Amino acid sequence: MRLPVNTPPIRCAIYTRKSTDEGLESDFNSLDAQREAAEAYIASQTEANWKAITKRYDDGGYTGGNLDRPALKSLMADIESGEVDCVVVYKVDRISRSLMDFAKLLELFERKKVAFVSVTQQFNTSNPMGRLVLNILFSFAQFERELISERTRDKMSASRRKGKWCGGLAPLGYDIAPEGRRIVVNPDESKRVQMIFELYLDIGTIRQTVAELERRDWTNKRSTTRSGKERGGRKFDKSSLFKLLTNIVYIGKTRHKGEAFDGEHPAIITKELWDQVQKKLKQNGLSGGVMNRNKHGALLRGILRCVGCDAAMSPNHTTKGKKRYRYYICTSAQKKGWSTCESKSIPAQQVENFVVEQIRSAQYPPELLTKSLQSLSGKNEHRLAMLEEELRLLGRDTDRWNSELYRLTPELQSSRHDSQAVARLADLQDRIRLNERRATAITEEIDAQNIQLRKSVDSEGQGSPTTTLWESMTARDQLRLIQAVIKRIDYDGASGRVTIIFNPVDLTSSSEATTKDLSEL
Repeated sequence: MRLPVNTPPIRCAIYTRKSTDEGLESDFNSLDAQREAAEAYIASQTEANWKAITKRYDDGGYTGGNLDRPALKSLMADIESGEVDCVVVYKVDRISRSLMDFAKLLELFERKKVAFVSVTQQFNTSNPMGRLVLNILFSFAQFERELISERTRDKMSASRRKGKWCGGLAPLGYDIAPEGRRIVVNPDESKRVQMIFELYLDIGTIRQTVAELERRDWTNKRSTTRSGKERGGRKFDKSSLFKLLTNIVYIGKTRHKGEAFDGEHPAIITKELWDQVQKKLKQNGLSGGVMNRNKHGALLRGILRCVGCDAAMSPNHTTKGKKRYRYYICTSAQKKGWSTCESKSIPAQQVENFVVEQIRSAQYPPELLTKSLQSLSGKNEHRLAMLEEELRLLGRDTDRWNSELYRLTPELQSSRHDSQAVARLADLQDRIRLNERRATAITEEIDAQNIQLRKSVDSEGQGSPTTTLWESMTARDQLRLIQAVIKRIDYDGASGRVTIIFNPVDLTSSSEATTKDLSEL
């Protein structure tokens, strides 16, 4: 049967979709196969005057579980503007896998009088029976999608419980293995992760550690996708650093629904270092980092108390001209008024000098001091090794950037100037300058560490062991030692006397006290 000559053509839009972007770069992919089948079907309807629209509606790498797809949105806009008479798909689930979403599309089709055709499933949406069949098909399509999702979740849960890597970007310190499905240690990055953990433990706060990482120009994981797109390489912020420091992957485990399981990948952080960092993070979370902020080096913070008020004495300072005067002030007097307390305040330098002198002259058991000296020496040697490793990594990066700089030079000397090459040149010069500045600082610190180690060795057997230990310590370690050996320091403002109560050196001894008049200090 031939149609009348003036019958308008049925403008057919072909919609195609593929859930993943795998294989889309090939010459003939799944979207092309779907379109070819749809074009063949439209060609079979020549007698009905069907014509394929040349505009392509292809959604590659988009799920059918929602309508948030660029090509589908474009198709819906063209339907609203009256440019489409029929929508042709290879299979019903290509346009949607959600019954609710397709109901919205079907409402649009009916309102604009647009037919809907599936090449592999014969039905007609212009009558009730056709719509019933279509709804049944979509019910099964949605059921299939939900079943696949459930199976995928179950498989991932089982894989994580077995410690397997379930995909995604590898964290800093690891790379995806060539065959996939597992992660392997990246030697250089793993050293940097160890340094970051050590750095946080030494500095004590997230904010200051982030500042130090930025000064060193250290960034998070940089990787390249299969398509050649660069990802990551951003500077650390408080959120990303916290995520790194709490990533259980670094101790060779995986996490699933709040539970930890042994992973198939090797650990790059020791359990001891991990526990120390988690403890520090917890302390900072509870105190807001107050325990770690000791800007002016108050050695007696937290252990000096006012006897008359039975209250803590907190560090404070005042500035006159360019000179700073430090003191400890009774917290009760601050709250209730100066007239309520006879102690009020005490000069910081005087009382600290007295306490330090008592510690330096203290006669602790030799085995306790030997253990402390060995611990300090081991800590310094470990710090020295970390600095030397960082210096090696800096040299490697500097050599690599210098080589790239050398390759760029001929391009910049030619008559045509590439703006990207110029920008890259400036970036390389900045990176090299920062690396060289950091390398100089590390070299100076290594020299200082070596001198400190030599002093520790040379001073063995000479003078007071406690003096040797004290002079070998950093300011942070001195603060820790004071808080470890002293139980409490009492200041009596009425008599002007300071009393130091030491912790017992072992389980059998009792606390000892030393008292001194402040006027004699």
